[in-house]
Amino acid sequence: MRKLQRTSSQRKALLRDLTTDLIVHERIQTTEARAKEVRSTVEKMITLGKRGDLHARRKAAAFIRRELVTTADAEGNENTIFALQKLFDDVAPRYAERQGGYTRIMKMGPRRGDGAPMVIIELV
Repeated sequence: MRKLQRTSSQRKALLRDLTTDLIVHERIQTTEARAKEVRSTVEKMITLGKRGDLHARRKAAAFIRRELVTTADAEGNENTIFALQKLFDDVAPRYAERQGGYTRIMKMGPRRGDGAPMVIIELV
């Protein structure tokens, strides 16, 4: 496990934020080290979403931030739901027949300020 130059509580908060953001936006830009770490937490959350029982929902709720998401249905009506609900209702059913490997990491090149390797991590 990478420490990402943070204390354990800061590291956990960072991973929670990045995991929630990836579920909400389905694609985020971050550094390569962070993306490789957040990949494992996102895959665990999607696996919980695929299980779909009450215990899985509570375990996911303990990790994912309570963040509102605006989604549009087929008719174009906008709904406001929480990230946890999006995970269980929209994201997890997409991967019902897939056994892992829900994310993709694409390299972008170095960051302008410090040269850190940047990537885009997205849901497949």
